[in-house]
Amino acid sequence: MSLPFITNVDRQAQILRMLEERGRISLADLTATFQISEATARRDLDALAEQGKVQRVHGGAILLRQSAPEPPILRRQEEQAEEKERIGRAAAALVQDGETVFLGSGTTTLQVARALRSRQRLTVLTNSLPVINTLAGQANLTVVVLGGLLRDSELSFIGHITEKALAEVRADKVILGVRALSLEYGLTNDYLPEALTDRAILQCGRQVILVADHTKLNTVAAAFLAPLTAIHHLVTDSQAPADFLDSLRALGIQVTIA
Repeated sequence: MSLPFITNVDRQAQILRMLEERGRISLADLTATFQISEATARRDLDALAEQGKVQRVHGGAILLRQSAPEPPILRRQEEQAEEKERIGRAAAALVQDGETVFLGSGTTTLQVARALRSRQRLTVLTNSLPVINTLAGQANLTVVVLGGLLRDSELSFIGHITEKALAEVRADKVILGVRALSLEYGLTNDYLPEALTDRAILQCGRQVILVADHTKLNTVAAAFLAPLTAIHHLVTDSQAPADFLDSLRALGIQVTIA
């Protein structure tokens, strides 16, 4: 029995509803449900991907979640607290005594800073006020502060002055958090001025380590920061989707699960 005719737009709306219920859908699901050819199903998924609503994967698609607006750092400290602490310790383990490391802003990088307090002969560059406060007074560490315009909600220094200072420093490793990470859209943030500063941060290190819990993965925010190729290593938690991590590994990005 043939299905009543529906337009491409109506069918794509139904596909989105199916994805919201299932999280993932295959070409075979679509051909069977709508009695359409595989080529038509593929075109529907491609159209939805171009609209930023789904992410194409082998043989189908997954729902691409929009990252919610980020609350201030002081309100975020309790979100995924255990995961962030584990991620912080795992990322800190990648840093060797005597190295120079840049720590960006955010609650996960703050956990990295806490795990680095006992290191020896470490030089830490940072634009994060909480990181500065965490590492201040540690005789075994040298802390280099990059000033600039203070972003109150994040307690971080951003803008032209910060970016000029970044041009004068180099780090062995950059450890950075991110609002959203997508296979298709790369690293994205929800505040463009901070994204511009973070781009300058990415340029100052030989190795870029991204720290992000599972809620940041397969999501996209409004402001483009950098492509996936800008990072060398992702440290995340055990709830991260396995197929997403496999796709990163296929791109040559190392993955550590904390």
